[in-house]
Amino acid sequence: MINKLFYILILLCFSTTVTSAQKAIRLGYIDMEYILENVPEYQEANNQLEKRIQEWKLEAEVKMRDVDNMRKILDNERALLTKELIEEREDEIDYMEKQALDYQQKRFGPNGDYMIQKKQLVRPIQDQVFSAVQEIAKTRNLDFVFDRSSDIGMIYADTQFDVSEQVLRTIKRTANREQLEGKDEIAEMERAESRTPEQDQVIEEKEALVEERQNEREAVILAKQKERDSLKAARQQEFEARREKILKEREARKDSILKAREKKKDTVN
Repeated sequence: MINKLFYILILLCFSTTVTSAQKAIRLGYIDMEYILENVPEYQEANNQLEKRIQEWKLEAEVKMRDVDNMRKILDNERALLTKELIEEREDEIDYMEKQALDYQQKRFGPNGDYMIQKKQLVRPIQDQVFSAVQEIAKTRNLDFVFDRSSDIGMIYADTQFDVSEQVLRTIKRTANREQLEGKDEIAEMERAESRTPEQDQVIEEKEALVEERQNEREAVILAKQKERDSLKAARQQEFEARREKILKEREARKDSILKAREKKKDTVN
């Protein structure tokens, strides 16, 4: 409750900074618990859920009572049992106790049946409340509506007070600012922070155009580089083929000379 009041006070303080050209901020609140208590369908369904909860509690108590009884019986008979039988009974008790605890968790744990069914029970009424709040807020020109009886807090806000985009831009600029070095770059960043969204959009469009042209130039350069590489590869291939041909011709002439010498030698002999 203190956090909610503090939040409302912040909004009230904010309202004092609104210029005379703007209307004063108008607040409203609801009491969800009061609304739920006076919706017959919710009360009927809640009563059925309460009956089911009592059944779950009784079943959980029976399971734990059985475990306690088994432990008492073992304590009374321990002196008459062998070590193996004691260990077997203890394992059985541990298993039964685990089953009982698992049952409690299944029914009443954070993600248990009780929480799930409670949310399912409340959700339709909440949807109706939120729909009604939006309609009433627009009709009565309310800027903010709160729920004072729960942790939901603010359940309606006029979109004109949504500063999410400005916060996001500030975070991005701050991140970029930390990476900048030099007074000139920081000064440029400060000027950017003072720009309006419309000015930012114009600059972003210009930057996009510059980037597009840069990409086109890079594509042309890349194409020319590929063409040069292709021509170079073709010349290299041609050179290798010519070189191989010359080597083959040279080897052929050498073989021819050797054969001629051998033939002449045979003739002389």
